[in-house]
Amino acid sequence: MTQDWLKILGMWNWEPSILLGIAVFLGLYLAAIGPLRERFQSSYPVRRAQATWFILGTLTIFLALVSPLDELGDSYLFSAHMLQHALLVYIAPPLLLVGMPSWLADALLRRRLIRPVAGVVTHPIAAYFLFNLVFAGWHFPALYEAALDNQNIHIFEHLCFLVTAVVNWWPILSPSSLLPRLSYPVQMVYLFLESIPSTILGAVISFQTDILYPTYASAPAVLPGINPMIDQQIAGLIMAMPAGMAYLVALTVVFFAWVKREERGALKTSG
Repeated sequence: MTQDWLKILGMWNWEPSILLGIAVFLGLYLAAIGPLRERFQSSYPVRRAQATWFILGTLTIFLALVSPLDELGDSYLFSAHMLQHALLVYIAPPLLLVGMPSWLADALLRRRLIRPVAGVVTHPIAAYFLFNLVFAGWHFPALYEAALDNQNIHIFEHLCFLVTAVVNWWPILSPSSLLPRLSYPVQMVYLFLESIPSTILGAVISFQTDILYPTYASAPAVLPGINPMIDQQIAGLIMAMPAGMAYLVALTVVFFAWVKREERGALKTSG
């Protein structure tokens, strides 16, 4: 058992396409807010704190895809794979959006081919169904096993998660005035509704009486007392709980931001 863990902890995923993609992604951001900033219309210096949020979002993607968590989830534990997916859809995208300056988001959206597509997919109804259908769809056994068996399919799956998750968080955290955020009351409704699909999917997984994915049914045991069925139940809880917590935290932040704005409005009126 100890040898298995030592082996897993040494298994970092140095897939060139993943490393190059992450490096280019972060490099373009740093170049845009640094030496190339003056080329962007209405640009302004990006605060260090905002840039840090974006860097943390990128590091979250790195942790999910490159660290031993990737190998642990691919070959040993369904629950580890769900933790990886939680990082990709509930943690990284909000950090990236908070770290994106408005002038950079506006510049991207002014691109001829991007603006029409972005306008459609970031509409709250489209964003809601697009993300949740893609996320649930990839957990059908046939697609899930195909991703585990083929690295290219797996990379495509993770790209689907990241892109649709950014779209999903856009109505709440949009950095752009061209496609702005929803009003505070509508944001709260949206966030409440967002917590439902992942909770249902997590419950469906947790209460299954059969092992959903053959890979984990035959996987070597790496944790004492954790058999494939218990692992699957934990995976369902991981799917439901981080999603619920992420949306609950976001809803709470939105509520207090709304209250603060209303209080400022009341003070201006009374003054």
